[in-house]
Amino acid sequence: MPNMDEPRYLRGKRHLPTPYDLDLSGVLRNLNRRTPYFRARLANDLMTAAYLAAGMRLLARNLGPGAQPGDRGRRPLLGSLSQRGVTAEVAKNPPPFSRRATVSAMRDRWKSQSDFVADLINFAVWRENYRPDYREQRAANTKKLVSGPDFVRAVHEVTYLHTAEGVEEPSVRLGLALMTAAEGDVEVLQAISAMYEDYLGSWKKLYADVLRERGLRLRQGLTLDDLANALSAVNDGVILRAIGDPSAGVIDDDKRRSLMGSVTLAVIHAFLEPEEDASGLTLEQAVAARFDNRSK
Repeated sequence: MPNMDEPRYLRGKRHLPTPYDLDLSGVLRNLNRRTPYFRARLANDLMTAAYLAAGMRLLARNLGPGAQPGDRGRRPLLGSLSQRGVTAEVAKNPPPFSRRATVSAMRDRWKSQSDFVADLINFAVWRENYRPDYREQRAANTKKLVSGPDFVRAVHEVTYLHTAEGVEEPSVRLGLALMTAAEGDVEVLQAISAMYEDYLGSWKKLYADVLRERGLRLRQGLTLDDLANALSAVNDGVILRAIGDPSAGVIDDDKRRSLMGSVTLAVIHAFLEPEEDASGLTLEQAVAARFDNRSK
């Protein structure tokens, strides 16, 4: 039975697959409407879903595993997401998505390609777009890291899954590629910044829980932001290396290990101290004490 309290524009899209059937008003932030009501209505319009579905397929085709190098080499990174390119792809939509689209109708929704790409990024990295078992796996991993009996093993397991899955995700590849390719594009950069703010926010909460439950604290002068940014940078670097040079061995599927695990343990060892036996030294002082003493 339909919920008669929800807006009519939401009831009209319940036949779409998840997550296209959900309320996208908080995800699509660059639509060409002035008032919150009309932006929300347009965000949940069936044609808007059709453009998003086409865009997601183009991401998978051009940036996902198995993408054709020749296609990427013949056109710019965002060339496939042009208004004409996306409109042409809508014609190939599978049911129940609409296959009828025009460039003018797309421009009515998004004034520019940058506006559409920014919203496509928001949609692609939206948590509801993750695989179905994402929440269950995240909860199980959190429990292992916070209170599991073998912390080192948990770090290796979680970091392997995170990097191996990141290599396969077109949305992750898109975010990494756009960091350099979209320099100067304010709308796209804002979308990437918002993506990282949400992403790092969830990890910072996990790190705070680990510190509290395991009796650890950050070294003098370091913050939770420093820890989150350091591990995020390592994660991005390992994924980039694995994509660009699969033979580098930074991800070992046979052993289910990645370099991310070893570096994470190194960062934890360097950044954190036992609460009950903290030296109070900064990271620089701790390193200097180790090496300066050996040189005397």
